[in-house]
Amino acid sequence: MLGGRERGGAGTGGGAGFLPVGLGGPGAPPAGREEARSRRGQRRAVSEPQQPISDASCFLASGWQLLNGSAGARRALAPSNTVPWQRRAGRARRRGKRPAGSAAAAAERALQRVPSCWRNWRIATVYFSQERQFVLTTAAGLLELSLGKFRNVLLNQTNPVEAVIRNIASNVTVVIFQVHAQQSNVVISFDKNPSVNSSGIGVDKGLVSILRPQQTVCTWYLRSLDASQVLSTAISIPYMEKDPIPGGCNLEFDLEVDPNIYLDYTLADIHIKFAPANLGYTRGANPPSCDSGTGQNSRWRLHYDVYQYFLPENDLSEMVLMSHIRKMSEVQSIKVNGIKMLTLTADDKTNVYFSSLPGQGVIYNVIVWDPLWNTSAAYIPVHTYACSFTDLVDNCSSLSKLSTKVFFTALAVVGLFTCFFGHRFWKTDLFFMGFIFAAFFFFVFITRVTGLGYDVRLILTAVAGIIGGLLLAASWWRFGSVLLCMFIIGLVLGFLFSSTVFFTPLGDYRVFRDDVVFWVTFSCVALMIPVLFVGCPRILNILASGIVGSYAVVLAIACYVYTSLAYITLDLLRRVLNDYFSRAYTNVPFQTNDFIILSVWAMLALSGVTVQLRRERSEVPFPPHPYLTWKRERERRSTNVLDPSHHIPPLRERIHNKLLHIKEFFQKEQPAGERTPLLL
Repeated sequence: MLGGRERGGAGTGGGAGFLPVGLGGPGAPPAGREEARSRRGQRRAVSEPQQPISDASCFLASGWQLLNGSAGARRALAPSNTVPWQRRAGRARRRGKRPAGSAAAAAERALQRVPSCWRNWRIATVYFSQERQFVLTTAAGLLELSLGKFRNVLLNQTNPVEAVIRNIASNVTVVIFQVHAQQSNVVISFDKNPSVNSSGIGVDKGLVSILRPQQTVCTWYLRSLDASQVLSTAISIPYMEKDPIPGGCNLEFDLEVDPNIYLDYTLADIHIKFAPANLGYTRGANPPSCDSGTGQNSRWRLHYDVYQYFLPENDLSEMVLMSHIRKMSEVQSIKVNGIKMLTLTADDKTNVYFSSLPGQGVIYNVIVWDPLWNTSAAYIPVHTYACSFTDLVDNCSSLSKLSTKVFFTALAVVGLFTCFFGHRFWKTDLFFMGFIFAAFFFFVFITRVTGLGYDVRLILTAVAGIIGGLLLAASWWRFGSVLLCMFIIGLVLGFLFSSTVFFTPLGDYRVFRDDVVFWVTFSCVALMIPVLFVGCPRILNILASGIVGSYAVVLAIACYVYTSLAYITLDLLRRVLNDYFSRAYTNVPFQTNDFIILSVWAMLALSGVTVQLRRERSEVPFPPHPYLTWKRERERRSTNVLDPSHHIPPLRERIHNKLLHIKEFFQKEQPAGERTPLLL
């Protein structure tokens, strides 16, 4: 076996190196190939000096990486593990000439970079990806690894892969081996026949190997639970005797030492939990007791830092996950790339809640820190998209329902009109604000009280919103109270402003975990807006129509493209609907899409407010009282006989005349002229 000889391997966060896996050694080449090989050697001699190089020195000195492959090379390189590279390229050539970018051309270019010594060996199949990384699948079932080096590997259900690490240094006391897949469960175990207490099943799993004195080799077994091949990445991380051991004081899960983070999610929140760690110790010694005391010489001195890392938005590819999960596997890399959310002590429960972000990839990890020795160790990182890849409806690729898209698209159309013309078309503005006010509270009420389906609740919410908008417009027509209308409009703007304040990191302060403190503070901030603008209602209405109307456009965009700005109001709705959402941290990513959509929101709001202020500066602040105007006109028509409107027929007579006109329209026209015969 050619195990353990690797060059060009990347460290943490780098591209995967190429790992040759021998399938029996070069041996004597088949007859008929010596002549072709000598011709190739003669051609190379023209451009490079000949020098005798042994296979071993060639493998150690080449340092070659397959970083120029393409997706098409997958077809040119046959999946059989017993076919040398030369024959695969020869098959591609015999199929005929292909364009320069074809699979055959890609295979030819990759083959030209293979050192001559590697061409004599039967190596494992290499699959290329569009990200110019590759994965390795071994027919022999042996995967040689190095400490701290990532390897991408294809797993299947029938043939377990034996992962081996050799030549472990004597100062290493613990090795944590972990494997990660995107959506398919992987089995990792110490034995070929896994048992409950010696194996783990999941998409992000790991095992802790406590090394014995003089032990230099560690072995684990990997396989997938799916019949198809599963892309995964594996790494082993060493720790010394003073480093804490993640999961060393496990009393809840199956493994004796469990470094895994267990994750489950709902539509509202994500819950992670993990086993407490233990202090490190030398090889062959007994582990420190987990419950002997709570002093500084026990595991109670340990601290746990919880980190969060967001994957690129709108990207669900496997290779992106594999490349980014490397940034959350080792202690230093986690500190550089992750976002530290909180620190737990030994007195705190080892479980944390986060707000759920369906369709957005998130990676979580925990660093346990020993303040006495200033040493740290990392648990096994765990990832989630808070959605299912396999569901036919509402999967990770299509999260928004059709009813949601229709609802918010219609709302955005009205909101865009209100953004620029809200104050001029005063009744339309009132209808829009009344719709939002009534729809929000009705949706909360119907969700809390009933168990109706989402689509039914959304339809009823739309009906309730229309009724609310009509009632607000009707109240203005009847009572003409600017103060009442502006109070409702100011509350809508105040709710949006207060939600934006708690959308910032201020909302994750521990004091706001208390519902009483949160809702009192939220209400005071929301009420502050109508109180501040009580003396200038026209300015308040223009600001509200511009800002709220443009945010309706943002909500419509969120139905088609992921953006974190939608969670400004969604997190508020979750807190109203879920009793335990207050314990969740509501941190969200802010990436390129969010900056673009934030710019669109700001541009629309500023443009709408500016246009309305310039147009309405010479107009009256608000239209006159509609009911009084109508009553005055009615009295004037009834007393002024010289007014032409005084002679307008009553409403019943006008309706009757209209119906007669419609009836005459369908009657056949009688021809003109004499119809009787002439008398002679």
